[in-house]
Amino acid sequence: MEFDVVIVGAGPAGLSAACRIMQLATEKEQEITVCVVEKGSEVGAHILSGAVLEPRAMDELFPDWKERGAPLSIAVSEDKFFFYTGATSAIKIPNFFIPKPTHNEGNYIVSLGNVCRWLAEQAEGMGVEVYPGFAAAEVLYHEDGCVKGIATGDMGISESGEHKDSYMPGMELHAKYTLFAEGCRGHLGKQLMEKFALDKDSDPQHYGIGIKEIWEIPAEQHQPGLVVHGLGWPLQESGSSGGAFLYHAENQQVYIGFITDLNYSNPHVNPFQEFQRWKHHPETAKYLSGGTRLSYGARALTKGGINSLPRMHFPGGLLIGCDAGTLNSVKIKGNHTAMKSGMLAAETVVEALAAGADAPADLAAFASNMEQSWLHEELYTTRNFSGFMHKFGTLLGAGMVWIDQNIFGGRLPFTLHDRKPDYAVMKPAAECKKIDYPTPDNKLSFDRLSSVFISNTNHEEDQPCHLTLKDDSVPISVNLPQWDEPAQRYCPAGVYEIIEEESGPRFQINGQNCVHCKTCDIKDPSQNIVWVTPEGLGGPNYPNM
Repeated sequence: MEFDVVIVGAGPAGLSAACRIMQLATEKEQEITVCVVEKGSEVGAHILSGAVLEPRAMDELFPDWKERGAPLSIAVSEDKFFFYTGATSAIKIPNFFIPKPTHNEGNYIVSLGNVCRWLAEQAEGMGVEVYPGFAAAEVLYHEDGCVKGIATGDMGISESGEHKDSYMPGMELHAKYTLFAEGCRGHLGKQLMEKFALDKDSDPQHYGIGIKEIWEIPAEQHQPGLVVHGLGWPLQESGSSGGAFLYHAENQQVYIGFITDLNYSNPHVNPFQEFQRWKHHPETAKYLSGGTRLSYGARALTKGGINSLPRMHFPGGLLIGCDAGTLNSVKIKGNHTAMKSGMLAAETVVEALAAGADAPADLAAFASNMEQSWLHEELYTTRNFSGFMHKFGTLLGAGMVWIDQNIFGGRLPFTLHDRKPDYAVMKPAAECKKIDYPTPDNKLSFDRLSSVFISNTNHEEDQPCHLTLKDDSVPISVNLPQWDEPAQRYCPAGVYEIIEEESGPRFQINGQNCVHCKTCDIKDPSQNIVWVTPEGLGGPNYPNM
């Protein structure tokens, strides 16, 4: 199938790009065909975010979003920030000591999945073709190396590689330009970075693993619009960093989550268990007690900022949103920046298509469009966040961020770099303190498998495993003795297990549990695990994440 533009991923970046292209096409009276492919069973099925949405990009894209019925209904009413000093103690940090960009006045607590569903409706209303359930499995190239489009994965392939009765071959989608908006650690984006050396002048990307639950809580404990953020315990006990959030949404629901930075060095750290511990802290439990857990999910996030941002243009296409890494770590937000990157991509693409046969293969103009935008300004002024936090630790690093943002406005005359990839910082297990995680009480804390169950995760079992190993022998011969196989702990879905057998330990991959968070692809210290796309329709089915 031939299109002018193919967009991979129906998230905030991809859908904003699609909408903006069609708006500009109408304004300029250009005929432009746009297709969006999405691996989830529906738009929003694989979307997971906090989320507090800054409406700046939405205001630009749809100034009348309120009249159009956009699902932004709960405005932030109050900000609280805690430093958890221990399992039962915390200090409420005065607003004066919070970096200015972190404040949430004028923002909205949203389900990003529902925002994306709404964006998809707007896009389809303007003529965009949106195809959920089709996973982009391969980048297609012209003979000269320029990106030609993508191919969706075959359906109905058995684990042994044979065609089942349900076999359906994938489709080739060709385009003049292809925009890759797969989200954090995109499978195809990763390949494009390597092929075109997009990150050769950038710092390594840095990541976190975000784990989220939705709870329905008693009315007397619910404060619509309240935003709570925190850092410190329990991660500080292992020298790790990250933070927690608790957002009071509508219908007596709270969105709670925990982010563990993936530059932690202790292989005994279990991000899922750290999240369970945090829920028992009195400042968290006072909201959740007596409530009911409704949903669970997990997703990695890019947090390196502008220092880790690769070149986003290449012959035949663009990397946008979290596929490139446009999240603003100081604001703890990446949705408005992802949307803006998609809008800038749209403006670049439409201008190029107007040139007809003289349209450039490489959309190099995107770089200057980006540099002249508020998105670049925002990312530039927060460029030192990761450097401060990684070099100086949570407390001192946070103090340095405050000085940088509140006194110098992000204009300190130097730039800190962190050039060590997250996978390369793991220490040998024997050098690190083991962590004794408590048994879940099934009231506030739970095990991984019951959590995966309520993520509605499902994969066709008789299909090739999408969690591949470059070398089948590596997990036992290398990882197990040195790092005590950390995959069995960093995976928030129980995908990886060590099975003790008479012949010795065996590394087992339970691919059907995978929630597509990408943590294994990022954190595996030997970089032996490679996440590839499974059949379309597979994975989690998040209703309101």
